[in-house]
Amino acid sequence: MEKIIGRESELGLLSKYYDSERPEFITLYGRRRVGKTFIVRSFFKDKFDFFATGILEGTYEEELKSFKDSLKEYGHKGADPDNWMDAFSALAVLMAKARRKKRCVIFLDEISCFDTPNSGFTRALGHFWNKYASRQDNVFLIICGSATSWMTKNVLNNKGGLHNRRTHEIHLRPFNLAKTEQYFASRKARWSRLSILQAYMVLGGIPYYLSLLDMDEGLPENIDRLFFSEDAPMRDEYRRLYRSVFKSPERYMDIVKALSANKSGLTRTEISAAVQIDSGSGLSEMLDDLVACDFIRRYRNGLRKNGEIYQLMDFYTLFYLQFCANPSSDRCFWKNTLNSPQQNTWYGLSYERVCMAHIQEILRALHLDTIHTEYYSFRSKEASPKVQIDLVIDRSDDFTSIIEIKYSRIRYEMTGEEREKIERRVSQFINETKTRKGVQTVLITTLGCEKNRNTDVCQRFLALDDLFI
Repeated sequence: MEKIIGRESELGLLSKYYDSERPEFITLYGRRRVGKTFIVRSFFKDKFDFFATGILEGTYEEELKSFKDSLKEYGHKGADPDNWMDAFSALAVLMAKARRKKRCVIFLDEISCFDTPNSGFTRALGHFWNKYASRQDNVFLIICGSATSWMTKNVLNNKGGLHNRRTHEIHLRPFNLAKTEQYFASRKARWSRLSILQAYMVLGGIPYYLSLLDMDEGLPENIDRLFFSEDAPMRDEYRRLYRSVFKSPERYMDIVKALSANKSGLTRTEISAAVQIDSGSGLSEMLDDLVACDFIRRYRNGLRKNGEIYQLMDFYTLFYLQFCANPSSDRCFWKNTLNSPQQNTWYGLSYERVCMAHIQEILRALHLDTIHTEYYSFRSKEASPKVQIDLVIDRSDDFTSIIEIKYSRIRYEMTGEEREKIERRVSQFINETKTRKGVQTVLITTLGCEKNRNTDVCQRFLALDDLFI
């Protein structure tokens, strides 16, 4: 099996829990294609005492049959179970045969698929753990699923038989830029960091998506093959992605589409108006689900507790909605539009989101990771035209850092017009917030900044390399 890259922390946790000498109930969750099943199968080298996987969009009968087939594969000799209670009772009998082993490893993959309406699956799982599995020191039960929202509601926050029953949880997140570069190196790819960044803007840090890249081709050829060719493998991924995560994905996709049209995000009230969903508990639950699944992020507008903004952060989704929702008939669309205003504008907006996804790296590069900081966005209520600052870092050393982000394929040169825009943003921020702290402006570019008479508006300079720390 292929070597695991960039998951040292998660592998360390699995090893620690495996050696605990007590019953373990592990929940492993994360976005589709992020590598959940791969890490479990690799860690255990496909040697399970029981393994079953749910069927995407399967019926009750199909899901139960899949589980029954797995029972037979692992040695079940009795009658076919008629329901989930009987199915888990049969699993308990199989488990009893492994009592003398150091570990009895039970892996239930894509577990949310098993939980069809009114099936009683969750109750049966809770009964199985409470009556049988939790009493055996050698049991190692690991459940896995892409439907993070299902995992949160039915396991992590369960109020019934599974309440507080899981012993550990592991949220497997997409790669950051550093781990993405590590993955490229593992495939002997000699790509520049700018090319790796551009690939990240399209595919995000999703290992499966990255595995589809042909490292002997350039990025434009890869994008055309994956998204715009006649049999483009990534064209239908958008529908599959949201259907694999949400039982009724349409409203979630409406929210995501509305967020994709606003680079800085929307408040809950603005989302409610855009998608015509009542701004009540239903919308709150959907937004929480999207945050839990790593599709969007929630951040504050200023230091106000009730000033939350939601921003779309899934890079594949952003690229798809921008360029593939209404696909071009040009099979070489990306190569034929290189350096076009459409591409360059998208790269600029996407780089801002990349920086938002690497705030901890920015703090380290600014040597602010050893002091208390709070970060947020600033939207002016008074300025016309509007003033917005995507990232403000409030620091405990009586300074505030205002972050400016500029994407360029060459070293960035600041113009007098851009200097005036930055001065206006900083001035509006100081006047409106009435801050008494010192203000430090930080410019983040890709390949560095040419110093000229305009750059003294900024006090600190970071580049793409700092995001790879």
